[in-house]
Amino acid sequence: MDEEEVDAFLQRHGIGVLSLADEGDAYGVPISFGYDGERLYFVFLRGETSQKEAFAETTTRATLTAFDVAGRHEWESVIVAGRLNVVDGDEWDALVSAMEDNAWFPSLFSESEPMRGIAGWVLEIEAATGLRNRP
Repeated sequence: MDEEEVDAFLQRHGIGVLSLADEGDAYGVPISFGYDGERLYFVFLRGETSQKEAFAETTTRATLTAFDVAGRHEWESVIVAGRLNVVDGDEWDALVSAMEDNAWFPSLFSESEPMRGIAGWVLEIEAATGLRNRP
């Protein structure tokens, strides 16, 4: 897939598997994401026992794999890699906008039932590749 196809795929698919690492231990988790054309945004529920948050804090380079399988010989996948950082106050509006635009569950920020106890994270895309197989 070329760069435009990778971009279009990420705009259409707001769910993937985020891969994190802590030295020799790996942790992959399915996650909804928002994409603004340059960055991927995520929200994590905060908690003392949150493996996702603990691994994110120690990961130096994260990857996200998004894929779609229509059949045995018809599939697409995109792998994005980059630095993962906590979203600061200035970026929160960008996170909300990206999540509402194309995350798998855009109603996350419903005004009637806002989620509490969440942390925003951003993956600064350094590399993105995509593959496609069609009959």
